[in-house]
Amino acid sequence: MAAIVYQTDKRSGITYAYESVSYWDKEKRQSRSKRTLVGRVDNETGEIVPTDARGRKNKELPPVPKRGPVPTTDTARLFYGATYLLDAIGDKLGITHDLKQCFPSTYKQILSVAYYLILEDKNPLYRFEKWGCLHKHPYGKNITSQRSSELFASIDEGGKNNFFRLQGKRRVEQEYWAYDITSISSYSELLKQVQYGRNKENDSLPQLNLALVFGETSNLPFYYRKLSGNIPDSKTVKNLLADLDVLGFSKVKLVMDRGFYSEDNINNLYKNHLKFLMSAKLSLSFIKKELDVIYDGFRSFEFFNEKYELYCHTVQAEWQYLQHRPYKGDTISEPRRIYIHYYYNIDKAAEDEKAFDRKLMAFRQELESGKRVPEHENQYKKYFVTKTTPKRGTKITIKEDAVMKAKRYFGFFALLTNETMTAITALELYRNKDVVEKAFGNLKERLNMRRTLVSSEQSLDGKLFVEFVALIYLSYIKKQMQDSDLSKSYTLQGALDKLDIIECFEAPGQELRVGELLEKQKDIYRCLGVNPPASL
Repeated sequence: MAAIVYQTDKRSGITYAYESVSYWDKEKRQSRSKRTLVGRVDNETGEIVPTDARGRKNKELPPVPKRGPVPTTDTARLFYGATYLLDAIGDKLGITHDLKQCFPSTYKQILSVAYYLILEDKNPLYRFEKWGCLHKHPYGKNITSQRSSELFASIDEGGKNNFFRLQGKRRVEQEYWAYDITSISSYSELLKQVQYGRNKENDSLPQLNLALVFGETSNLPFYYRKLSGNIPDSKTVKNLLADLDVLGFSKVKLVMDRGFYSEDNINNLYKNHLKFLMSAKLSLSFIKKELDVIYDGFRSFEFFNEKYELYCHTVQAEWQYLQHRPYKGDTISEPRRIYIHYYYNIDKAAEDEKAFDRKLMAFRQELESGKRVPEHENQYKKYFVTKTTPKRGTKITIKEDAVMKAKRYFGFFALLTNETMTAITALELYRNKDVVEKAFGNLKERLNMRRTLVSSEQSLDGKLFVEFVALIYLSYIKKQMQDSDLSKSYTLQGALDKLDIIECFEAPGQELRVGELLEKQKDIYRCLGVNPPASL
């Protein structure tokens, strides 16, 4: 099995690409591999430049085949409209080009499996044969279950990282990148990173976690990482920054939810000179301290935003930056500028207060009836005074000061950033983070990843990568449908089905012919930013 492996020469800094072929050594009774130099990787384009064995550019390169469709050797009538759309999107986003650079021998198979996952909602891979013989797709041949397992196992880490690097360079440089983590349950007990952890969907199964980075402007993903299922979100940021640096993205802007907050993470973001926007808990002492200064005048009409129906206020504060330097045996401590954007939602405050009062009423009933709940003992002590006398029995008195203190910050939330911006700009950037959450929905629901059924690490890594490629296409289509208002007339599946029925006819020695197109079908193509195929 051949795969492309990348290796960087530490002395020259040049990255070389090798073709690695695995084989079974009968004498040593173990798997071996043989590497053949293919060429050097261009740092700017990521393309592989052929060389001879001494690193010089080969002057006698084989002729480059002309671009265009490969002449067919069979006569066939196939469904083509939806796969034509994906071909065009792949060219537009550079997916096809980048995959070819990273996986030259298998990129067509990767694309065909990705197309199948997109067009056949939630269908398992063993049904690929039926779909493949009816559709025109990049590979053009059947991919059996055994072959798909081999394909997944052949997708190596070097190829994946090179793909992330190439795709990342195509994104808008100044956009914020949303970072979040989701859990994927597994039935397999053979995967090392499948662990019991905090499952966001309350599954009883062990899980692994998947970290995903999305561009907030492009709405496209460009990076993911598989994590052990018991790793807290806040522990992943340091490795994320290291991975982005390796990929060549040393200056990025990240937006994250409060699960990623920790003093170490903020310090690391400052240390790497990165811009960030992060939600913060109101329970943090420095967040409450700065809010208390402006609390009394916060609900002034001057701070009310009519569009979002929120009161908002920005405070410039100081972050006490710490950097431990083991090589010098000291710690740097200095103030850094940070902005805290505070928001108050009066409706949310009322809802929280009603819910809190209902909870207090339930606690008091438990105390008065003598049916105390062991898990509520701390709450009893915090909010009630209980006195019992022989004549009057049990008397329950509320601790008004404790109740008022608890209600003081209802309806408030805060965002932290080290970049100058208005409170409303920060709010809009943070709310755009839901593109990641929607992507997780696509990954788990539409791409059939709610449960991972693979049993080997290599198969899992490869399948996740192909799912990720499919996710790029889905994310593009969904954004185009929303921007063009096409989503008002069609669901995503409905639009794809409308195109999927368009046929093509191919025969030896003849150009590909496309069947009749309706105006509605042409409109869908145009809304998705693609020119309709030429019909008869």
